[in-house]
Amino acid sequence: MAITVLIADDHFVVRSGLVASLGLEADIAVVAEADAAAQVTELYRKHSPSVVLMDVRLGPGSDGITATAELCAEFPDARVLMFSTHGRDEDVFRAVKAGARGYLLKTAPRDELLRAIRTVATGERYLPAALADRLAERLSQPELSPREREILQLIRRGKSNKEIGTALFIAEDTVKRHVSNMLAKLDVADRAEAVAEALRRGLLQEE
Repeated sequence: MAITVLIADDHFVVRSGLVASLGLEADIAVVAEADAAAQVTELYRKHSPSVVLMDVRLGPGSDGITATAELCAEFPDARVLMFSTHGRDEDVFRAVKAGARGYLLKTAPRDELLRAIRTVATGERYLPAALADRLAERLSQPELSPREREILQLIRRGKSNKEIGTALFIAEDTVKRHVSNMLAKLDVADRAEAVAEALRRGLLQEE
């Protein structure tokens, strides 16, 4: 029985290339394509694919990780393989937490992509060793709270503690406590290092 695949990627050329490449395999068939996150669950309902090959970035306003979480909330057995140019620690962590069964970079050779699809189709997980090691390290680190992330985003914009307090309607002393906790969680010495470390991990939203 063929492994059916739903490809979710906002680049037409990428989707076309994947369709052509996967079409060479006797045991794999692409049954649907999505170019936006909003289409993924709808197409999954219609085609019930064995594997969803999902890009992390699905164009402006679209997020493959959010689409994965929504899909897995409705279909807990959905088998999603993230396939992305981005391999930041936070992307891998968020994808797995959202329910993805695997994560592969687009720089991977074709035979590894095929191996990943076939592995995920069986219900097993697929993570290259380097990503698995980094995920294990990320899982051991304390998470920033939503408020700490908000404050970190404002620090990135050059806001002072007083300005952050005004923006978030909280006391300046409260901001200071959040900043202190955040520095400890990120294991950094100051605000500049916190922003640099957060960018490295992919904790900050793109602006």
